[in-house]
Amino acid sequence: MTYPEAPPQTIIYDRHPDQYKHWRLTCAGPVATLHLDINEDAGIKPGYKLKLNSYDLGVDIEFHDALQRIRFEHPEVRSVVITSGRERIFCSGANIFMLGLSTHAWKVNFCKFTNETRNGIEDSSRHSGLKFIAACNGTTAGGGYEMALACDEIILVDDRSSAVSLPEVPLLGVLPGTGGLTRVTDKRRVRRDHADIFCTLTEGIRAQRAKEWRLIDDFAKPQQFAEKVQQRAEQLAEQSDRPQDGKGVALTPIKRGIDDAGYHYETVDVTIDRNARQATLAIAAPAAKAADDIDSILAAGADWWPLKMARELDDAILMLRTNDLEIGTWILKTSGDAQHLLAVDATLAKHRQHWFVREVIGMLRRTLARLDVTSRTLIALVDQGSCFAGTLAELLLAADRSYMLALPDSPDQEAKITLTEMNFGSYPMVNGRYRIAARFYDEEGPIAAAKASAGKALGAVDASALGLVTATPDDLDWDDEIRIVLEERASLSPDALTAMEANLRFGPGETMETRVFGRLSAWQNWIFIRPNAVGETGALKVFGSGNKAIFNRERV
Repeated sequence: MTYPEAPPQTIIYDRHPDQYKHWRLTCAGPVATLHLDINEDAGIKPGYKLKLNSYDLGVDIEFHDALQRIRFEHPEVRSVVITSGRERIFCSGANIFMLGLSTHAWKVNFCKFTNETRNGIEDSSRHSGLKFIAACNGTTAGGGYEMALACDEIILVDDRSSAVSLPEVPLLGVLPGTGGLTRVTDKRRVRRDHADIFCTLTEGIRAQRAKEWRLIDDFAKPQQFAEKVQQRAEQLAEQSDRPQDGKGVALTPIKRGIDDAGYHYETVDVTIDRNARQATLAIAAPAAKAADDIDSILAAGADWWPLKMARELDDAILMLRTNDLEIGTWILKTSGDAQHLLAVDATLAKHRQHWFVREVIGMLRRTLARLDVTSRTLIALVDQGSCFAGTLAELLLAADRSYMLALPDSPDQEAKITLTEMNFGSYPMVNGRYRIAARFYDEEGPIAAAKASAGKALGAVDASALGLVTATPDDLDWDDEIRIVLEERASLSPDALTAMEANLRFGPGETMETRVFGRLSAWQNWIFIRPNAVGETGALKVFGSGNKAIFNRERV
């Protein structure tokens, strides 16, 4: 098997089990086991060793890939055990020396991707019939415990030394920023005073008290540990509706080209204008109307358009977020025959209970959610040749602003927007609302009007009346208005835009996921640039040197 080449210093996100350096995936009937055995000399960047089963972005990329393999290639799997391939150490969390050497942007993007992968575990538990057990067969600290928190259940070995801990506050002067504090309170309902003690103990809490405080679900002595984990995994597997005899779909390598102009795929094309600090993401609808029977869908496999598009768009988002930090505005465009796309949506709706179609919808849902939490301005442009229909209309609804070209003298030549039933609940954001509901703050009237228009090709006048677009410049004003919008955006503070967009995208109501991302932005962005963390005498800088951190004692 060959893999796509990338220019030096470019971070790519696709992997294959043949390439894994840190994880081992085994499947035995309904139970899959992911063994974490980190190669300390195989960090994604030079300058540090991944000691004590600590991880960096490269470890997380493999983890994300392994989860995708389980979802698509192993439909017979119903429960997943995440454990360590080493004795007496499960995972010590994010590598501290990596954090100390990394730029602020790298740290935040690393935390964000890690959060998204862990949110994906919970997404699969909710929607895909997969349940996850963290089999903590040794010390479980920091990000290692945060990984366990994402699972449905946590079982800790009771060997009189292994403990769970979130030691970031006392040890590093930072916070457990990949969902630790939020999942301890929101998900596991650990009492506030217990959580306070737990998060200020470097040594953590061992089995009996950890269970009493809800930090774990169960524990077992070393001799019974493996048996208890296997028994519980089999019990959880019995609750699943994933097919015991289903044939998996191989996730073939993504075909991606990289050049100075951007990133190029079969259904997605990214063109970067570095002078204007903007990228255009152009997504093409299916080239032909595909068969809608399950046998044909399974035969198409990874080449079935909705899965191929989702994988390519997901990859493009990650590539841009990591490798092109100054490209602050993303222009979302579409093209193609809307009828082909509407046929795909009808197929998704018709077969949504089939395990493979359900997983494809899940992939689309997680990819669109990744777009929602990306700190870039999103501008959708609906011009001639556009195809914002059904699933691709979600891009329009995800945008911070959308502009639709009006042709008053020839409205029949305007691009059209068409909604389908897939726009009404199939792709919820991280706040639990689908995008049309979030757009109208759950108001019944506008939502009902939008729903009544489903299946109709909406021109500029109708789309504007329904509140589906921001503005509808005519052909005389289009070029100037779009130019002004893009130039104005490029002139504003990127930091202020990130904060503004994050506040505006999700509206009222919170979920655990929105709190995780909101706290990542508010807490980690601030703490990670404070001298107490990254100054010359900050905790991250002096860790492991034998010197003690010297803190500025002002409470700000």
